[in-house]
Amino acid sequence: MSVTKKLVRCKINGMNRETFVDIRASLTDMLRGDYSLTSVKKGCEVGECGACNVMINGECFNSCIYLAVWADGKEITTTEGLVSMDGELAAIQQAFIDEGAVQCGFCTPGFIMSASEIVNSGREYSDEELRKQLAGHLCRCTGYENIFKAVRKIAGRKQ
Repeated sequence: MSVTKKLVRCKINGMNRETFVDIRASLTDMLRGDYSLTSVKKGCEVGECGACNVMINGECFNSCIYLAVWADGKEITTTEGLVSMDGELAAIQQAFIDEGAVQCGFCTPGFIMSASEIVNSGREYSDEELRKQLAGHLCRCTGYENIFKAVRKIAGRKQ
């Protein structure tokens, strides 16, 4: 008899979690299906659009091509995890609102996660470097310039 489920223990948005997952399930499926974290979007499901982007141990990954079983022992952060306990938005989330970088909103959580990684690096980026860092995301509303402005606004500041 083959094993089709495996216990995954990880920390999601600061909380210890454990669940049995199908060994073929993506991290997107686990986050959305088991934990109702709907900021993690199902877009292309082949790692090209960035809508499912989450941070794993502080580094961004496309969760659609990251198996849920690989998350065992890891710390996962989604957009929901950026909001403080009192409901205050993270600086990057507020910057997206301030700059009008949220057209239809589908791609926004993935962009925000990449932007969080950029901000958390503490580095100052040139405009060209910032554009390259954000290149792994597709936005069909053509909101790129406002997204870029929001990230540039706080790049180099620790969240």
